[in-house]
Amino acid sequence: MNSSEVLRYTAFSSSPKGGNPAGVVLDAGGLDAARMLSLASEIGYSETAFLFPRTDLGKAVYDIRYFAPEVEVAFCGHATIATGVALGHKYGPSNYQLNTQAGSITLRVDETDGKFIAVLTSPPATRRNIDSEALANLLDLLDWSGSELDERFKPAIGFAGVNHPILVANSRKRLSNLNYQFDELKKLMQEQDWGTIQLVYPEGGDPANHLWHSRNPFPVGGVYEDPATGAAAAAFAGYLREEGFLSPGETFVVWQGEDMGQPSVINVTVGESSIDISGTATRL
Repeated sequence: MNSSEVLRYTAFSSSPKGGNPAGVVLDAGGLDAARMLSLASEIGYSETAFLFPRTDLGKAVYDIRYFAPEVEVAFCGHATIATGVALGHKYGPSNYQLNTQAGSITLRVDETDGKFIAVLTSPPATRRNIDSEALANLLDLLDWSGSELDERFKPAIGFAGVNHPILVANSRKRLSNLNYQFDELKKLMQEQDWGTIQLVYPEGGDPANHLWHSRNPFPVGGVYEDPATGAAAAAFAGYLREEGFLSPGETFVVWQGEDMGQPSVINVTVGESSIDISGTATRL
């Protein structure tokens, strides 16, 4: 395998019919930002990860950059999981340090019964209040009303390397109907420095089930919807911890992509600061 070729994996799925596809370039030395953006656009996935081996710091250290079809992003969870499985296929189980534009993260690659599982530890996860005017504009562009939000969960901005507005729907039906104004939402997200929009609903309406359904519009990247968003899951975990719904050490699962016909399973473990996101990936 040529390390500079573009590998294609679908992350958070053991089937090529599910998950979120990502490109992975294990050695992007010699590629500049313009070329990486061009490649990401040609590939057309939500993100493509470009790795730069830091042999001066050790064989398990990489700088990594992520490009969507229209923009570079600071951190991407599903492309990191895809990267982990790609590294597993090349080198076997190991631990890695990845230097992202959002800070240094760790990536552990395990193997069980011939299948690789990648576990990333996110940048520190936090939450902050969302500006009331920005929230009103967001709801309007999504064609959601305030009465369709779960009153137990205050809308906020979750952060784990990227900013994600978090809205909790009060019904699965509300979550299943996604029809937003693409260009207008893209403009708002660019103004607010948001990544994807984290729209969620707890299975059965009960957060104690530790299972959440999720949808993630991503117009700033040139993508209508992400079928799996590890960075948003990490941001959501930080939100749940800061809001007092979960404690460090607790786990939950995010089901995403169901409404797109690309089911994805994201496993989340809440930490004191950072969040562990784990999943497999399938070579395409």
